[in-house]
Amino acid sequence: MKGTRLTSLDGLPQTIARPGYTPHEHGAGIVHIGLGAFHKAHQAVYTDTALAIAGGDWRIIGASLRGTAAAEAMNPQNGLYTLLERDTDGTKARIIGAISHVIAASRDRSALVAALVAPSTRIVSMTVTEKAYGILRSGKLDLTHPAITHDLANPHEPVGLIGYLVLALNQRRLASTAPFTVLCCDNLPDNGLLVKAGVLEFADRMDTGLSRWISDHVTFPSTMVDRITPAATSRTTEDAFSLTGFVDQAAEETEPFSQWVIEDKFCNGRPAWDKAGAILANDVRPYEHMKLRMLNGTHSMLAYSGFLSGKATVREVMADPHLARLVERHLTAASATLHPLRGVDFARYAEALKMRFANPAIAHETYQIAMDGTQKLPQRLLIPCLETLQRQGDIAPFAFTVAAWMRYCLGRKDDGTPYALRDPREGELSACLADAGEDAALIVDALLRLPNLFPPALAASDNFRTAVTSRLSLMLERKMSAAIQAELERPV
Repeated sequence: MKGTRLTSLDGLPQTIARPGYTPHEHGAGIVHIGLGAFHKAHQAVYTDTALAIAGGDWRIIGASLRGTAAAEAMNPQNGLYTLLERDTDGTKARIIGAISHVIAASRDRSALVAALVAPSTRIVSMTVTEKAYGILRSGKLDLTHPAITHDLANPHEPVGLIGYLVLALNQRRLASTAPFTVLCCDNLPDNGLLVKAGVLEFADRMDTGLSRWISDHVTFPSTMVDRITPAATSRTTEDAFSLTGFVDQAAEETEPFSQWVIEDKFCNGRPAWDKAGAILANDVRPYEHMKLRMLNGTHSMLAYSGFLSGKATVREVMADPHLARLVERHLTAASATLHPLRGVDFARYAEALKMRFANPAIAHETYQIAMDGTQKLPQRLLIPCLETLQRQGDIAPFAFTVAAWMRYCLGRKDDGTPYALRDPREGELSACLADAGEDAALIVDALLRLPNLFPPALAASDNFRTAVTSRLSLMLERKMSAAIQAELERPV
């Protein structure tokens, strides 16, 4: 695409929304590790709005631990980028100015360390996906994780997130610099507590005094985030050019809906995110459970069954009447596992989710949602399934989804076309299924034995095993489309 690159706010059409402040007049107070599409469509937008409302030195220094693409796309544009919001009324463009610049740590480790240590940095946030933390769900470090192993042996030359955080906090302690707040924005249960446990264990292995200092002075708020953000495509770039008149290699697209619930626990100040629409709460967990089980759990269900029945996007799933009914069923089952939440009507939330899933302007790929299943299933599906089993409820919606995931783990479509699982435990999955063939019972047994995945009480349940095996058998014998229809015909 030829044209002038987006490098400033000059020359933009008057119809394009732009920052309500002058970006270069505000310093950076946040380092965000894992700068990707979701951060650019979510936390950076809240920060952009907060800067317009209340000002402050709260711009964001982005950082990528592995790749260089974000830095190469955004630095030539002075951190500016176009965010497209798509719905049935059309596409709107907004220029976001909250990001100062991006550091590619794989090329310049010292630049990231300097940004983390700088007294002006008061918050370090992250969206790096669960597998990048190197923390087990128990809160213990995974001592087999390559980054954890490397960073414990080379604490002054980190490559992983936890290593960088501990190195920077130690340098701030030694320099008597105030600490920063560690703000995890990934879809993890009790994400603040989880990251805190990992950081403290890592620090304790280096210096017990450092661990105590972090425990006493650093805060780790939990968060719940929600905004459907598909991966950018060539159409994203083309539409950004059409609306703004500038070439934008960093453009992103998203839906109009956005939600952010944050535990109000900051040790060194924060932007006016509450004035920008975020909810500051004393306890994030009820919101987190609602989102993980209703939105994310249903997303997993429709991703595996949709992908394997030839539906490339969520909107295609919702256009299929059989799958749409299964979506509605799963939302109902998930909501039944939740405790009442003041000010929230779960039925209305479910209706809003269905509308969002069906948004014809958002092409959210089922294959994208299906990735990292071993990291996502426990909090989205397995724990609510166990709770339903223990109260003698109907586990059929959860059993169907687990069966669809197991079918997905075979790595081939019904016509034999292979695909990558894109799961951090892909090697383990392939190895444990090597001798199972197309035998549903053998597949179920093998996957239920996978370490640190299924809750023991759930894996030991004959009712659960039978429910999953019968559904997986249908998926293998009659193909996914037929299994979907058969699922709707099962007696309740």
